[in-house]
Amino acid sequence: MDAVREVPVRDPAAVWVWRVVREPFTVGTWRRFAYALIAFPVGVVCVPLALVGAPAGRWQRGVIRRWLGAGAREPRVSAAGAGVPAEGPRAGLLHALVSLPLNLLTLAITLYGWAIVPMNLGWPLRAGSDHSHAWGGPTFAGAWAFHAVLGGFGFLLLMPWVGRGLAAVQLRVARRFLGRGVRGRQSAGRAEGRGVHVQGSGGRAQG
Repeated sequence: MDAVREVPVRDPAAVWVWRVVREPFTVGTWRRFAYALIAFPVGVVCVPLALVGAPAGRWQRGVIRRWLGAGAREPRVSAAGAGVPAEGPRAGLLHALVSLPLNLLTLAITLYGWAIVPMNLGWPLRAGSDHSHAWGGPTFAGAWAFHAVLGGFGFLLLMPWVGRGLAAVQLRVARRFLGRGVRGRQSAGRAEGRGVHVQGSGGRAQG
């Protein structure tokens, strides 16, 4: 009698919980955190540089590629063959200007949200001597537990997903103003998987 091999079945709820718990400790989370910190100052610097003709669009694509893991390439050459990028020479300036409010908001949310984690885990360091009116009081242990669980570990698990959402919006804006030169990780992977390359202005495809 042949032995029957049992295939382990993963519980979707357990998989979801594990993903939420491990998300704060993944490389992608901290890459998005780093991009949230530098996107605004990079945009501020790129505005005057773009006005004097510097390749601000290329620099912003490089930052996105480095920290958000998005496949970024140089803009396509127009069909006219004049060597003018299809996105236009002002793409870098437009993206820097339009993304400034979004990047500033992202910076503020990121700094405040992540700062809440150590502030609440280390609540006793900033707590006074009277805990009767503190959240989780009136006991010291109850107040510390409340701040650590909700404000500390709660925001530790929440902020990576907030960062994912903010980064997705930033990428959407980048694709809009930097053109097709900015692609998400999944889109780039699908394009590479097909093995299709376009060369020159004639649009010849090779397998």
